[in-house]
Parts: sequence; structure tokens; C-alpha cells
Amino acid sequence: MEPVPAVPGEPVALRPLRVGEILDVAIKVYRAHFKTLIKAVIVIIAPVQVVSALLNSSIRSVSDRANQVSETGTTSIHGGDIATLIVAGLSIALLGFVAGQLASAASFRAVSEAYLGEEPDWRTSLRFALHRLRSLLWLALLHALLIGVGFVLCVAPGVYLYGALAVATPALLFEDLRGTKALRRSRQLIKGRWWPTAGAVLAASILTSIVGAAVSGILVGAAVGTHGNQLVADILNVIGGTASAMVTTPFLAAVIVVLYFDLRVRKEGFDLLLLAQRMGVEPSMTATPVSFIPEPPPVVVEGDEPPFWPPPPGWKPRSES
Repeated sequence: MEPVPAVPGEPVALRPLRVGEILDVAIKVYRAHFKTLIKAVIVIIAPVQVVSALLNSSIRSVSDRANQVSETGTTSIHGGDIATLIVAGLSIALLGFVAGQLASAASFRAVSEAYLGEEPDWRTSLRFALHRLRSLLWLALLHALLIGVGFVLCVAPGVYLYGALAVATPALLFEDLRGTKALRRSRQLIKGRWWPTAGAVLAASILTSIVGAAVSGILVGAAVGTHGNQLVADILNVIGGTASAMVTTPFLAAVIVVLYFDLRVRKEGFDLLLLAQRMGVEPSMTATPVSFIPEPPPVVVEGDEPPFWPPPPGWKPRSES
């Protein structure tokens, strides 16, 4: 099925994509709307990184006091210090969890708008994510719990669920399915396509991990060179964490969104007009929603390939004879 130009009032046909094409389309969307995507991420991640750095500073001060041994050989840590450590640690984990869900959901929305041929807006994407925050957090908890239990009981169920639940978040955002309904919807879509789905998500995760580690590593190396200047090290850590999230979060979200659309195309003949209606977006008159999708490979007619290369003098394809 070849993509056709957007016509007002008519659905836009999509075609199934191979794993390599899914990654290619995600990269194209990511590059075309990079500025918008990083804006949607940075306004969430940067403040959280700053707060986390301040909380880490409190943890360090408590740890330093605990490491100071008194003359009697006992540490100087007290009950209040223990409470500070617990509260600060939990706060860092909670802030990171909430910020990650918001940043990913905002990226999902922006990528979806790009598919509609619209120019995504980071403010609209953030509002879209904020309105669904409670459902996002609940789904993320269920997702982590199921995969965690699967890996604890036996590795195989955890590996299966890693792939089977990969598109649960898009199901929540674009089909308004909450909690276990979104998880079941993901399993339904991925049934029969587990290997390509898991392969695409794993490849994207490995790529983002490498890039994120490289970005963070450069700044961590710079922090080591500060010769004990903790303030400069904290600033570099904040920049490193923010930069890493800015680069990796939108790309991973783009891969999952493209994967979700591809699964719906394969199983439901999904088109972008339906997506627009779900999201409450009216496609533009001049929109070109499928511009990111590569043309399908040409169909080779038997006899159109030369017997060897270069073709012999006077050879013509059978279809032109």
C-alpha cells in the first residue's frame, strides 16, 4: 500500500514498515523537529535536575558527618540525619520518575503531530501530558511491577513482557485506555509481532544508552577535572543529566510511536485521519503526513534483472520489450 498525499476529508493510507524503516522514520521525525522535542523535555528535566542536585548536596553533608568518627569511635549520625537521607533519596527517585513520564508523554504527542503534517508545539504537548499525568504514573507503576515480577520469578516472562507491553503508553495517550486496559491493548497489538517489536525497542534502547552515556561521560570527566570544586561538579552534573535526557528521551519516544502506528496499520488498516480525530487535531489543507515514510521498494518483474552486470549490449528489461 503506497502512501498518498493528504486530501481534506479523506484518510491517509500508510503501509507496514520493516524494523529498519521504523528506526529510519523515527530518526527523520527526531531530526525534523529536534528543537521542539528538546524544548518539551528541557522545561521538565532541567528544574528536576537542579532540585536533585540540591538534595544530593544534603545527602553528602549528612554522609560527611556520618564519616567523621568521634573520639569514642562512634559515628556522629543522628535520627534526624537518617530521616534526611531517606526523604532526600525518595524525593530524588520520585521527581525523576514523574519527570521522565511527563517528558516521554510530551514527546509522544509532538511526534504524533508531526505525523499529521502539523508543526508540533512543545507547550501543547506538555499540557497534553499534564492532563494525563495520574494515568501515566499508574500505568508506569503497573508496567514496572509486571516486568519486575516476571524477571524475579523467571527471566523468560520478564523478557516477554518487555516486548509485549512496549506500546502501552501510546495506547493510553491516543486511545484513552487506562491501566490494565492499556497493557492488554499493547499485548493485543503486538501479538504475532513480538520479535520485530522487541528488536526495534531493544535497538533503540541500546542506541540511546550509548549516546546518553557518551554525553554524560564527557561532562563527568570534566567534573573530575574540577579538583574537588563541588559546586562546579554539581553544575556539570546537572548539565550532563539534562543534556542526556534531551537527546535520548525524544528519540526513544519517536521509535515507540512509529512502532505503535505500524502495528495499527498492519492489524487495523489504521489511517492518520483517525489519529487526528482521536487527538482533536484538524489536519492542515496542505499537510503531508507521510513525508517521513520511505517509498516501498519497487516490484521487480521477472526478467527485468540483467543476467550479469554490466548488462550485455542491447539488453532490455522484459517489461520494456
